[in-house]
Amino acid sequence: MALDQDGVKLPRLRPTDVARRGMTLGLLGVVPLVVAALSITGHSDRQEFLAVVSGVAGLFGAILLVIGAGFWWASAEDVRRLRDWRTLTSQAASVTIVGPLFLRSGLFLLVLGAAALGLHQLVAAAPYGSWLHS
Repeated sequence: MALDQDGVKLPRLRPTDVARRGMTLGLLGVVPLVVAALSITGHSDRQEFLAVVSGVAGLFGAILLVIGAGFWWASAEDVRRLRDWRTLTSQAASVTIVGPLFLRSGLFLLVLGAAALGLHQLVAAAPYGSWLHS
């Protein structure tokens, strides 16, 4: 892997790659969400759990996405990976690492929140007596 004069791994991070990884991790996070939701036996408890997860994940995901995009913008073209932490030379340079981290985490939470909202709608519309109703 190539390094530049500061010891940072090349090529630099691109927003599309960070977004793709965040959404992929969010989709993988849906599996434990479904398992947790189906382990709750009461119908109203299951709906409440999914509504809370959807709201909290959506809110924090949006906040992290906006903050991450701002940090990405602030770091201009000097966006670094988390493993490039040792190449930082000042405290202000940590913005170059935090931007992609927050962006990826925000997309992860947004995808998880959207999946929880969709699952909440499925559980709410499930007919009485079905396995999804509980």
